[in-house]
Amino acid sequence: MKGTHRFGIAAAIVLGLVFVAGAIYAGTTVPDVIKMETPAYEKRTKGIVEFSHKKHFTEYGATCGDCHHDENGQPLTDLKEGDDVQSCITCHKETVLDKADRKMPKEEKIAKYHNEAIHANCIGCHKEHNKENKLGRKDPKAAPTSCTQCHPKKKK
Repeated sequence: MKGTHRFGIAAAIVLGLVFVAGAIYAGTTVPDVIKMETPAYEKRTKGIVEFSHKKHFTEYGATCGDCHHDENGQPLTDLKEGDDVQSCITCHKETVLDKADRKMPKEEKIAKYHNEAIHANCIGCHKEHNKENKLGRKDPKAAPTSCTQCHPKKKK
């Protein structure tokens, strides 16, 4: 009886460790492509942007802090691949700008609205990249800066 009891405890411990290891691993993997969608975006006329996390990180040399920041907007410079990072919607909870908030200062819109934060971060970085590299809008190496370059046509 004692042997069976010990075996049961050992099996439970091993099984628990497997679940913990799985949870740790699951929290640290990032898909190569992230669809920037929330249920509220289903009603939008533009298609959902598919952000290539892998390309930005490995090919374009973007650092974690270029996109990920703390509650004060300061870049998270100590992140490394595999760290558990919150998605944008965790803090920028509202999805689409309300008509009542259109006159709100830009910084407040960015802090509150997911689409405003994404647009400010992505388009700002893309424009800066193009300016630094003297790339015109039609240059094939230029980063996208218009709606249709990032938002695919919405499927009917």
